[in-house]
Amino acid sequence: MAVHGVPNHNQMDYNVDNMDPKHGKLLPCQDDRLDSGLGSLKEDELVNDFDELTLGSQAHTHEYETWRTAVTEDGDTLLHLAIIHEATEHALQMIKLSHSHPFLNIQNHQRQTALHLAVITEQLQLVEKLLKAGCDPRLADNSGNTALHIACKKGSLACFALITQNCQRHLTSILSFPNYSGHNCLHLASINGYISLVESLVQLGADINAQEQCSGRTALHLAVDLQNPALVRCLLELGADVNSLNYGGFTAYHLTYGRQNEQIRCQLYEKTAQELRELPDSESDESDMEDLDLSEDELYDDITFGK
Repeated sequence: MAVHGVPNHNQMDYNVDNMDPKHGKLLPCQDDRLDSGLGSLKEDELVNDFDELTLGSQAHTHEYETWRTAVTEDGDTLLHLAIIHEATEHALQMIKLSHSHPFLNIQNHQRQTALHLAVITEQLQLVEKLLKAGCDPRLADNSGNTALHIACKKGSLACFALITQNCQRHLTSILSFPNYSGHNCLHLASINGYISLVESLVQLGADINAQEQCSGRTALHLAVDLQNPALVRCLLELGADVNSLNYGGFTAYHLTYGRQNEQIRCQLYEKTAQELRELPDSESDESDMEDLDLSEDELYDDITFGK
């Protein structure tokens, strides 16, 4: 099955590019739920009141349904809040009681699941527990990123390993899926210079010559644009096609024109077909870094998370 986003019901709001915890009053879900008295609580108050919720027994139907259906005005469930505030034990309790339950896949207004948040905050235990409990790794946020995309953007080898080991059934689909900027996981790892992830992705079956959808660059084109000789060498050793053309008809070697790194130019000159070494006629130079439009695929890592 393909990677997908689900309808925007019971969603949560937590931006990977602006990772501030959200605050707001709780609102009822679209489905009817019992009045638990939570409707007037602020998010930070709710975090402090985790212990007052009954999570351990399905016999207490009132409380049991309440913690599943309570959401803030931003769509955060108790599980999302527990992950954001690193209330690990509470998150583990909810995951344990929600094995294969749709609760695990609720998305916010940014279309992020609990799994997205666990990867963003790099809480490895929760990433593993969520995957084993049935959290869907194919779900994409409102930037088109799955949890694996986020791990590749962040360079999180540990999260990457957990996701790929626990979603073998859907791995091929996730590896090929582009986000809304046109980048798949290999492109994101290449753009951010994570060579170990690039190697792992190719070994797992990622298409090394896949073109990003903005201008048809392969990972090798991106490596040249970023002037990363180590990445160029890595991709060549992994079997990248030096003669692959982007949508403008340029090879990776063509993108070395006007660039200062002679090492990259020499690496590609020897391997590029002779008839493809000359620049094609064009009124525009498509090698400009501006064409990459990397802004939406940058992560801000200077945000601190409240507990």
